[in-house]
Amino acid sequence: MKVIITGASGVLGSAVRRAFEASQAEVLPLAFSRSGNGLFQLDITKQDDVYKRFAEFKPDWVIHCAAERSPDATEKDPEGTKKLNAEVPGYLASLSKELGFTLVYISTDYVFDGTSPPYSPDSPTNPLNFYGKTKREGEEGILSTEGAKAAILRVPILYGPAPKNSDSAINVLLDIVQDRSGKKYTMDQYATRYPTNVIDIANFLLRLTEVKAPIPKVLHFSGDEPYTKYEICLVFAKILGVPHDHIIPNANAPSAEEATTRPHDCRLDTQETERLGFENGLDLSLFEEWWTNHLKTLQ
Repeated sequence: MKVIITGASGVLGSAVRRAFEASQAEVLPLAFSRSGNGLFQLDITKQDDVYKRFAEFKPDWVIHCAAERSPDATEKDPEGTKKLNAEVPGYLASLSKELGFTLVYISTDYVFDGTSPPYSPDSPTNPLNFYGKTKREGEEGILSTEGAKAAILRVPILYGPAPKNSDSAINVLLDIVQDRSGKKYTMDQYATRYPTNVIDIANFLLRLTEVKAPIPKVLHFSGDEPYTKYEICLVFAKILGVPHDHIIPNANAPSAEEATTRPHDCRLDTQETERLGFENGLDLSLFEEWWTNHLKTLQ
């Protein structure tokens, strides 16, 4: 099996790469800004370069992880974000038809407005922020490409092994919990998140390539433990045995003036994914247990 992974230097992409390489698949890991460690640099917004690379490699599967994920960062570079998040997926879908590979596009729970969870794959989308809107446009580009061999996998906020804590919106909270500079932090106690381990997603994607039946056009994969970011900080403080009185909970909904609008609760319904019939179901990690073990290995 030959697999291309875009965004292979990111937290999710690197986990997907490790899973497929461990399975003895032939992997082409693509990245844009980072190099080394066997990564191949490619600007996936340049269609001619993408076509050449993909046609030469002849993949069976393409796992499209590359995206601008930070809701705040997307607002600062709307043109670049739109090109990457909204336009590239449709082009890859057209290539899947022409070159004969199966595309899996990693999307987000932020395509929903968070007002009526849980959300099934066919629930109406209504993104509140620019990031969610561009990801929905990426989904629409795929779904509107007739004959595309493609599936959309929506996931929530992610955590797992990362080169830098700042690579993950969850991991970076470790730095805040351990900050002893005297700085005070206001932490979200409003939005409910369902942090999901990138290793679990990577293992699911590997199992997905073995499915013989037709794959649904849209699937959901999500952890099932609800946390606010403040509650995650409390978990980290407990594991590390450090005080957390420098972190102040804020249960108010964010205003447009204060921050990029974030939905309240975008819980994803994973029943259709579970119907694929994998042994051990989604095989989800337990958040506190995983972090307890992971942080021990870093000591």
